Amino acid sequence: MKTVGVLGGMGPEATAYFFALLVRNTRAARDQDHVPVIVCNLPRIPDRTRAILHGGPSPLPALRRGLETLSRAGADFAVMPCVSAHYFYAGLAARSPIPIVHLLEETAADIRKRFPRIRTIGLLATTGTVSTGIVADVFRLAGIEVLVPGGPGQKRVMTAIYGRRGIKAGTAAGHPHRILIGVAGELVRMGAQAIVAGCTEIPIAIGEDDLTVPFIDPMCAAALACILRAGGFIRDAGRPSAS
Repeated sequence: MKTVGVLGGMGPEATAYFFALLVRNTRAARDQDHVPVIVCNLPRIPDRTRAILHGGPSPLPALRRGLETLSRAGADFAVMPCVSAHYFYAGLAARSPIPIVHLLEETAADIRKRFPRIRTIGLLATTGTVSTGIVADVFRLAGIEVLVPGGPGQKRVMTAIYGRRGIKAGTAAGHPHRILIGVAGELVRMGAQAIVAGCTEIPIAIGEDDLTVPFIDPMCAAALACILRAGGFIRDAGRPSAS
C-alpha cells in the first residue's frame, strides 16, 4: 500500500477527526488491512483566515515544511484537512515533493456521484474561505451553485468557530451547535438543497441528523479518496461514515 500523509494542525481536533475517518471507512478485518498513515500535526501554522483577510503571516512556508517532513517520513501523497488552506493549494502543489489530494475537488465529485440532482448548496465556512470563492469556483465546474450566509449569519458562523466558546476553543456542543444549525436553516430557506461543511471544524459540531437536507462533509470525501489512492478498500461504498 501507499502511505497517506496528513498535513494537520489546522486545527488539531479536525486532524484527529480526519484520521478517525480514515480508520472508520476502511474495510478491514485486521490491523494489516488498514492504510498506512503519517500525521504531521503543526498547530503553529499561521491562521489561514487572518492571512487571507488581513494580511497576516503567510502559512505557505510552514505548509511547505510540513509537506517536506511528510515526504521524508515516507508519505507517498498528502492531504490537508483544512478547507481555507486550499486557497494556497496552487502555490503548494507546484513545489510539493509529493502530490496533494484536493479536498474540494473530491467533494464536488462526491456530490455529483451520490446526489446527482443537487444543483444548489449552502456553505458554512470561515469568512476567509467565503471571501476567496474557492468553494464556488470548484463547485461551479461541477454545475453546482453555492449560497453563502448574509453578513449577520456569517458573523455567527465565525463566532461558532473562533469565539471564546467556539469549536477551536474546544466547545462543540451547545452554543456553536445551535448557531450552525440556525444558519444552515437560513441557507435551506434560501434554496440550498444540501449544506457543505466548508470548514473542517464544522462536522465536529453538527452532522446529518441535525439538518433537513443532506450534510456534505469534505473530510469524508477526502478520506475515501485517500483510502482508495493508498490501495485500501472502502467499508461502505454507498455512504461514508462519520461515526
